[in-house]
Amino acid sequence: MPGIVVRGLRAKTIERLKNRAKRNGRSLQSEAKLLLEQSAGCEDVRAMLDGWKLRFGKRRFSSSGEIVREDRAR
Repeated sequence: MPGIVVRGLRAKTIERLKNRAKRNGRSLQSEAKLLLEQSAGCEDVRAMLDGWKLRFGKRRFSSSGEIVREDRAR
């Protein structure tokens, strides 16, 4: 499997990554890998959202909040 090396990270960044990894019960390597994989997947999510925008066009959707408030006021 190909690997990468990331140079020049600030000490504070590494410390935060280590703390995050510890909270999540992962190694620093595993935490960094997960974050990179999630970030790389953002384009997939963006493409999906763009597809939904095209599909729904200029339809407007409303919130059910007002209906719920009216119901609770009864």
